[in-house]
Amino acid sequence: MSQKKVVIALGGNALEEKGKPSTAENQLQVVKRTAERLARISAAGYEIAIVHGNGPQVGRILLASETAHNVTPRMPFDVCGAMSQGYIGYHIQQAMKAALTRAGRGDIPVVSLVTQVVVDPEDPAFETPSKPIGIFYTEEEAWKLEQESGYIMKEDAGRGWRRVVPSPKPWEIVEFETLKRLWDSTIVILCGGGGIPVVKHADGILEGVAAVIDKDLAASLAARSIGADLLMILTEVERVAIHYQRPDQRDLDTMTAAEAEQYMADGEFAPGSMLPKVQAAVEFVRSQPGRQAVITSLDRALEALEGRAGTRIVPNSL
Repeated sequence: MSQKKVVIALGGNALEEKGKPSTAENQLQVVKRTAERLARISAAGYEIAIVHGNGPQVGRILLASETAHNVTPRMPFDVCGAMSQGYIGYHIQQAMKAALTRAGRGDIPVVSLVTQVVVDPEDPAFETPSKPIGIFYTEEEAWKLEQESGYIMKEDAGRGWRRVVPSPKPWEIVEFETLKRLWDSTIVILCGGGGIPVVKHADGILEGVAAVIDKDLAASLAARSIGADLLMILTEVERVAIHYQRPDQRDLDTMTAAEAEQYMADGEFAPGSMLPKVQAAVEFVRSQPGRQAVITSLDRALEALEGRAGTRIVPNSL
């Protein structure tokens, strides 16, 4: 039986093309091609919601803020994240509406939702910030930024110094009730860049924090919360592989949650690349009986939903 309710997490290649200048115009051209593929999924009868990354985009917004700090005050990092959600969401919803119209489904509304995601202020990630953001600095510039702005700066693989922020686990989508009301009638673009990280105080008041939430883990949270049938994570490769880029590389059509956990324990998947995708998939599959996840490329997305491509992550027994 076909899966009907699908949360789709877009990889960076769905927004930008390697080797081309990172301009808003170039991004829109890539997004238009992405939207054509997503529109086919919607036109095939699947109910979808879309989660996207924002790594390069939020970095450029931060760079503009840092460069102009003598003219205008620096933007807090959570505000930079919100800005990236706005302009990426605008591109996706505009391109999706055009693609749906060409596919004969222009009646389907598309909306981007500026999304806050609650994180735990006691998350160990706040004790060991590790996610590099923004540009490289000299050691002297890094020291000055630490003194003036309170940033945490770390040397990055001999290339210079960069600001680092925590990457805590997502716990709650603040705008979930809005998503739930829109789901049956509207394609919702949400949790851009993993969502804007916020902490919830005892009185219920929310406060933004300087952090980055992994977008695949945020997509898993959205899929679990809304009761999706399937979580689809799109990336640059068609299938997950073990022994990657070695003579004995093996591409996987299917793996159980238990097998995936063993592969992760064996170090088969690179941190910051395939590892969080597999983690997000396992988290979703284990959350409730009958749930499955698939990891594949954007070009093979519809085929993967139909079981003809990608790597499907399934419960330990079907």
